[in-house]
Amino acid sequence: MKPVRALFFDLDGTLLDGSGFGEAVARTCSRIAATRPGLSAERLLAANNTVWESYWPEVEQEWTLGVLDGTTVSLEAWRRTLLACGSDDEGLARLALDTLSVQARGANRLFDDVQEILDRLVGRLPLALITNGAADTQREKLRALGIEDHFDAIIVSGEHGVAKPDPAIFQIALDNLGVGPERAWHVGDSLEADIAGARDAGLTAVWLNRNGAARSPEHPEPHVEIRSLTELLEYIEP
Repeated sequence: MKPVRALFFDLDGTLLDGSGFGEAVARTCSRIAATRPGLSAERLLAANNTVWESYWPEVEQEWTLGVLDGTTVSLEAWRRTLLACGSDDEGLARLALDTLSVQARGANRLFDDVQEILDRLVGRLPLALITNGAADTQREKLRALGIEDHFDAIIVSGEHGVAKPDPAIFQIALDNLGVGPERAWHVGDSLEADIAGARDAGLTAVWLNRNGAARSPEHPEPHVEIRSLTELLEYIEP
């Protein structure tokens, strides 16, 4: 492997710890139930989970490519959730949308190793972030996390109509930073999106395997595997 001259990062599951989102949804259901007699928080939560199981496959690709924004998708999910609980109140669906937005903002957090590594790398190497998702959804996460200024380029699939693992989205980041793929490393937690995409684009693919998961033979092989972002410092010249 050639020395790293630019670093690209995935967002969800790599920098952003989304484990608190489920609790944000549960708190939203409790608050919505408290506004209407006859609504149960438990029933709302169960209905919401069921709705996403069926609805998300319908809209995932369009959300990822920016055809649908996150607000539109989330509002429709709350409409379906409430309808399953016997309510067609549009105002209540919008209240649920707004409530979840506030709750999710508070639930967004960085993994423990992220702030330190970004602070140590900024100014030493060009840094880019490549994330799949609708622009409004992903940009809101970044604002909540407060890390936008650490990156020289932020590439959101919904703003470009192309998503990982398509090599084209990696090329957009390379063009933005003015570097070639042979000296760029991409760090992500998804073997399918991050590792396969980075390899196909000619980058060094770094798998962040925080939990020590086993890689199946059918999955692409990373060039480098790490358990923590701080391990990246071992590969970067002083």
